[in-house]
Amino acid sequence: MARAPFELAGVRVAPGSRSQIDVPVARLYTHAPLHIPVEVVHGRQAGPVMLVCGGIHGDEINGVEIVRRLLRSRQIQRLRGTLIGVPIVNVFGFVQHSRYLPDRRDLNRCFPGSESGSLGSRVAALFREQIVDQATHIIDLHTGAIHRTNLPQIRAQLIPGSETERMANAFGAPVILNADLREGSLRHYAETRDIPVLTYEAGEALRFDEWAIAPGVRGVPPVMRRLGMLSGEKRRRTPPAAEVANGSSWARAPIDGILRPQVRLGARVAKGELLGRVADPFGNAEGEVRSMADGIVIGMGRLPLANEGEALFHIARFDAIEEAENAVETFQSSLEPPPDPLY
Repeated sequence: MARAPFELAGVRVAPGSRSQIDVPVARLYTHAPLHIPVEVVHGRQAGPVMLVCGGIHGDEINGVEIVRRLLRSRQIQRLRGTLIGVPIVNVFGFVQHSRYLPDRRDLNRCFPGSESGSLGSRVAALFREQIVDQATHIIDLHTGAIHRTNLPQIRAQLIPGSETERMANAFGAPVILNADLREGSLRHYAETRDIPVLTYEAGEALRFDEWAIAPGVRGVPPVMRRLGMLSGEKRRRTPPAAEVANGSSWARAPIDGILRPQVRLGARVAKGELLGRVADPFGNAEGEVRSMADGIVIGMGRLPLANEGEALFHIARFDAIEEAENAVETFQSSLEPPPDPLY
């Protein structure tokens, strides 16, 4: 029996074909239509339905490029199952270079949404009904917030032996965070429907960080292979197994002032180690930022100006710290250029 076409937003995609679909969202003040761009690749053979999406936060653009490269990859030409690529979910924020929607709501706190709610709630409901509910597996692409950068990492709710854990291990990021679900997020909604979700975090908002984009592009196909969507073995050398953090916390600015960091993204740090100094413009007052635990720097602020209490360095803690350090170093050595230097 021939496989049925895949239908999305009223468009039917035949087996063995692909189609770009504009899903209507709203109209601008000018009456110009606004759409969520989607590409569906529908394989000839049955298999999972994988959603790979970026730009739920409109200023997080590394995911846009990851989806573009994935869709142009030769690896997906003989796909089993269906790939739904959505480079930009929050088209409102993307156009305005903003994390948020015009009503200042965070789209990733609006799920499952409502057709009669706020703008954010309506966009979430549309995206859920037209796209998310058709997926069997999801990879959601993010970056650090504005003026913050993240070491490439996977965030997921890890249950031993679960599909989500297998997907996380296959991705090949150097660090995995066993992250709690946040109510209203895409990940929270999907997990309540037993849809496994990975959140890939890497780089900085409003920047194309090649060292963050390339690992995302090369991380998705192994997950698809693990799910039986792609055949063949990986051609690249298998990296060290990602280490799962047993917790994380932020080191914060002790005073208002100008930050002078002393460590780089991905560095191994010891409890009490100096991470940076914050001083006023004259140097009359100076405070030290020190690590609260042994761990790896997986995120840090990029803006030198700091307010007291502001989160500056994100430290992940590991039971096997040396193995985590090895995974990060091996990962970084494969990248050109390496993650951001001190500023």
